[in-house]
Amino acid sequence: MRYFITFIICIAFISVSSCRKDFTTIPNFGSLAFSKDTIFLDTVFTNIGSATYNLKVYNRGNNSITIPEIKLENGTSSNYRLNVDGIPGKEFTEIDILANDSIYVFVETTIDVSNIPNPLYTDRILFDTGSNQQDVDLVTLVQDANFIFPGRDAISMKIDSLTLDGTPTSIQGRFLTDAELTFTNTKPTVIYGYAAVPANNTLTIEAGAKVHFHNNSGLIVDDKASLKVNGTLTEKVVFEGDRLENGFSNISGQWGAIWMRAGSKDNEIYHAQIKNGIIGILIDSIGSPSTPTLKLQNTEIYNHSNFGILARETNIEAHNVVIGSAGQASLAATIGGTYNFTHSTFANYWNNSLRQLPAVIVNNFFVYNNDAGEEITETRDLKAANFTNCIFDGNNNIEFVLDKVEGSLFNYTISNCLIQFNDSNDSFTDTAELDFTNATFYQDIILNGFSNFRDTQNEDFIIGEESDLINKAKTTTFSLDILGVDRTSSPDIGAYQHITFD
Repeated sequence: MRYFITFIICIAFISVSSCRKDFTTIPNFGSLAFSKDTIFLDTVFTNIGSATYNLKVYNRGNNSITIPEIKLENGTSSNYRLNVDGIPGKEFTEIDILANDSIYVFVETTIDVSNIPNPLYTDRILFDTGSNQQDVDLVTLVQDANFIFPGRDAISMKIDSLTLDGTPTSIQGRFLTDAELTFTNTKPTVIYGYAAVPANNTLTIEAGAKVHFHNNSGLIVDDKASLKVNGTLTEKVVFEGDRLENGFSNISGQWGAIWMRAGSKDNEIYHAQIKNGIIGILIDSIGSPSTPTLKLQNTEIYNHSNFGILARETNIEAHNVVIGSAGQASLAATIGGTYNFTHSTFANYWNNSLRQLPAVIVNNFFVYNNDAGEEITETRDLKAANFTNCIFDGNNNIEFVLDKVEGSLFNYTISNCLIQFNDSNDSFTDTAELDFTNATFYQDIILNGFSNFRDTQNEDFIIGEESDLINKAKTTTFSLDILGVDRTSSPDIGAYQHITFD
């Protein structure tokens, strides 16, 4: 018992000592300095929490001070939340700052747009009172949105997962209802988990629509289903993550993929931007040589942590397509299939990690282990890999590879294209498919030419007047470039006609 009483006394002494202020202060006299006078919390979706922003509050004086009060002007009803020097709340008293020292104030918000009169929501952090009062403004733009998210079991709280081909999966999400099969431009659409288009249905996305995906979310076009993205030159459809802060505008891997499963059909994507995911388009659907599984036109696919497009034994018909940075390849056309790309720019200047693959790789095989653990390689027909007036460029020495395994068709034609291919290690010397002098497969190739892109680090692949691509394309039926510029006469290679840079 004696030891227990001694222990309690020690604890009490430590508690009193830890609360004791071992420095003296004077009242704040209105001379605080701030790291910023306004905190812009960027744009948030209704009822979705913002990122956390910080404000540094400085005492530049030679005396330690006490701020008698720090609070939000709108008080406890404010939609902002504060954390002052490690303490959460909306009102604070007796906050000390040592001489020539500072404290942090962290700010975040969650706002229901239906409860505010103006989507531009503001408040102020007030420091002190009376003549010593100073303030920092808070500003947030709130967007209303249509939210699509999976259900949750009321008892276990487990989030619903998709059943595909009759088999339950671990993919969180659900199939879209009939009422959800049109995404309009009236409000952004925000998707949590994977939204799947059911068989024998079509998801139509109207011009100007914006589709935002949460982390680990995406879009699935199921067997016998279709996707129609109807953007226009002036009203593009945008697919990106749901973090609207400026700091997330160029962060890859924020969401999953647009996945066109085997059996999906008649997919069309026109005038779209697809950016900042893991895979821009994952397309597994086995098509026919005569009917494309995906028609892709006037579309930009940027900044994906794995692939811009990962195609597996499918049929893609594309023109005026720009596929930029990706952690592995801009375009991987694999396991055979049919691929026809015209006036397209593949420019992979990924700089977030070491990239092992070229900007474009085409093959006719896949590898797997059988039940005995043996590695098996199977081939599929590459019915066509036709690239006309295209650019294969990037920050690797080799940005275009045809990878053939004997045992199936391997048909390809590359004409009027620029190819970055500097085989300094002679790794492909004996690869017949990469003999650029073979006129049967390669016509009018510009090897290791100068593209003269305007700004590769910002995914701006418009070419300038010093480009080797000017007037080097063959005439096709695609008489307008991706920006609507006429290329009927003297067309340039790639998705853009050249301009004069400022």
